[in-house]
Amino acid sequence: MEHAIWTEKYRPTTFAEVQGQRQVVTKVKAFVEQGNMPHLLFAGPAGVGKTTLSLVVAKQMYGDEWRGNFLELNASDERGIDVVRVKVKDFARTKAIGDVPFKIIYLDECDALTKEAQQALRRTMENYTQTCRFILSCNYSSKIIDPIQSRCTVFRFKPLSQAELKKIVDTIAKAEKLTVDAKAETALFEVSGGDVRRVENLMQACAALDSKITEESVYNIASYAKPTEIGDLLVLAGKGDFLEARKQLLKVMLDYGLSGLDVVKQIQAAIWKLDAADAKKLEMVKACGEAEFRMVEGADEFIQLEALLAQFALL
Repeated sequence: MEHAIWTEKYRPTTFAEVQGQRQVVTKVKAFVEQGNMPHLLFAGPAGVGKTTLSLVVAKQMYGDEWRGNFLELNASDERGIDVVRVKVKDFARTKAIGDVPFKIIYLDECDALTKEAQQALRRTMENYTQTCRFILSCNYSSKIIDPIQSRCTVFRFKPLSQAELKKIVDTIAKAEKLTVDAKAETALFEVSGGDVRRVENLMQACAALDSKITEESVYNIASYAKPTEIGDLLVLAGKGDFLEARKQLLKVMLDYGLSGLDVVKQIQAAIWKLDAADAKKLEMVKACGEAEFRMVEGADEFIQLEALLAQFALL
């Protein structure tokens, strides 16, 4: 019996298998075909293919010997200056194995590196450019110092569209003999927001319960309230029925085990689907922002959510 995690089991190994990011993939593939590339910086949200594309580059460039010429480090584990001075430098200064022009160092989550470590990295990138190329990956490119950004070709990744996610869902469903209906596919996209890793983990969790994946099972596994439930809650508040809206809010939070921040994010998304004047929607989103800020600062989430509903009722 196989016990693989689906995020690894279904990780693409060729450029053709990578879903989404077509423009990025095309340009990176051209570098690999030439057998030469600059330092690369991959920036974008989690679960959209940054690490996958880096591994594909290594496998396509080095073949079966890719592990000897590819060093993967997660900068959020070791984020100090020592990791650059010791591990990175030791790997970068040695010649590549086999008939290949250079090695590749992949630094994941490099926006977690301290400023001192980033300053040390900029010199390493310059000094060992003959024997080594860097692929840096981050969620926020603004946290990478300008000298490093100027040494790299920057590629920006975006969340996958529903159509692109559908291809991945269909491929996994076929391989694992699952049934995924249209509503469940929409729910997977709604919950994941274009994050492939989250989709694959949700599918594996749902498949452990039943081979038929439904909208209900997706929302339950993800601890995510149905958009219709949040919408009904907002309609009640809009009508001025504050007590019923409050009762519905508590029920949703307890049923799905949601935190206050989770609820605010879902309310904010549901506001745009309401049948209300745009000016009212803007006021409601503004109120969501204030409630979210207070929760982050440590305010009681139930009081803030009640205050938020009260503001909706007054509007």
